[in-house]
Amino acid sequence: MSSLSEKLVHEYVASFSQDLAEKYAIDYSKYSTVNIKRGLRNADSTGVIAGVTKVGSVMGYMVMDGAPIAMPGKLYYRGYDVEEIVDSHAKSGKFGYEEVAYLLLMGELPTPEELEKFDAILSQARYLPDGFTEDMIIKAPSRNIMNKLARGVLALYSYDDNPDDTSIENILRQCIELIGRFPVIVANAYAVKRHYYDGKSLYIHVPRENLSVSENFLRIVRQDKSYTGEEARLLDLMLILHAEHGAGNNSAFSCRVLSSTGTDTYSAIAAAVGSLKGPLHGGAAKAAKDMFLDIKANVSNPADDGALKDYLVKLLDGEAGDRSGKIYGLGHAVYTISDPRAVLLKKYARTMAEEKGLSEDFRILESVERLGIPLIMERKHLTIPICANVDMYSGFVYSMLGIPDDLLTPLFATARIAGWCAHRIEEILTGGRIIRPAYKAGAANRPYTEIEQR
Repeated sequence: MSSLSEKLVHEYVASFSQDLAEKYAIDYSKYSTVNIKRGLRNADSTGVIAGVTKVGSVMGYMVMDGAPIAMPGKLYYRGYDVEEIVDSHAKSGKFGYEEVAYLLLMGELPTPEELEKFDAILSQARYLPDGFTEDMIIKAPSRNIMNKLARGVLALYSYDDNPDDTSIENILRQCIELIGRFPVIVANAYAVKRHYYDGKSLYIHVPRENLSVSENFLRIVRQDKSYTGEEARLLDLMLILHAEHGAGNNSAFSCRVLSSTGTDTYSAIAAAVGSLKGPLHGGAAKAAKDMFLDIKANVSNPADDGALKDYLVKLLDGEAGDRSGKIYGLGHAVYTISDPRAVLLKKYARTMAEEKGLSEDFRILESVERLGIPLIMERKHLTIPICANVDMYSGFVYSMLGIPDDLLTPLFATARIAGWCAHRIEEILTGGRIIRPAYKAGAANRPYTEIEQR
């Protein structure tokens, strides 16, 4: 589009903007008797039950006599406590994301032989189709890696000889290929973005067989391809913790909604990527990281509880930070006493923080958690506890790993693709109906007026 055309379009839409805002406005107070579930949430903030899933479950409270009772948070993958999964791999020193991906897809923990075979297949799946990197990534760069990832997923449809077959065998093949290809597309898209938009040298590394997902990602995203075992294991932990979070989160539900129509795998997964791209879903890690940097820049002594508390009050008042009135990383839609992902991150990231000389920064985050929770509860008159969520510490962990901001949400997607695929398969096998919620009509009927009479 020429600059003149863009100017005309901008002027045209600007003339309508205010009128449209008024015409689209809906006063929900007029519909209080209709029992509308805005955001598909009940009046008590619990989610509307839309189905049953065996893939993953999130527990943050119990219900007793119709009232929610706070409890330490639990996250289960196919019935297995994620804390047990993480602790087991930490003790053995083995990487765990591949096992988790197998568990989510196949429904059971793999035997050593099954895991070895799955790893081998996944290694082969990492190689992108011939010409894909050149034609779909290098020739069509994007400033936003999530945008490029979504376009890349949709483009893979054209490289698939059997894209629309919704048999489980074919979907499983597509899912394994996507799990393998996600980190490579993300890393390559970032390299191209750096080159075309940031003026940096272009380097694209080929994944190596017999390396874990986390090892391969660090290898291909870093210019010198170097990484330590501790770094790879910490990234592996991040991938495990983000691999799945129930069917009700926005991206998994988006995948299931599209899957319920019978559409192809690439369309369903691209929808999930587009959902996660939204800042209200996948952008919290960066927001928490930016808030942390803002605190360090504006609080003369963050180790002083009084000074830090005063600044947190300013954040809540919308007088500091991004003026949103939020303390990012605190509170969750389900978890109350604790988010098990945040608990595990604190447990295993503390050692690396000490090794990298970042213990003071780690303590600042802990202080934000300790001081911020009572402030929010008092401000909102909450009686049920809130806790730090995974994003309070995930941005900090990615910083320790040298992961740039552009890759925070794409890495989230790189982990969550395993969960999305499992939910797609489950929806295809068990859904049976197209997902179609209802909306109350809010416009009064009007007679059509001929154009000459308007």
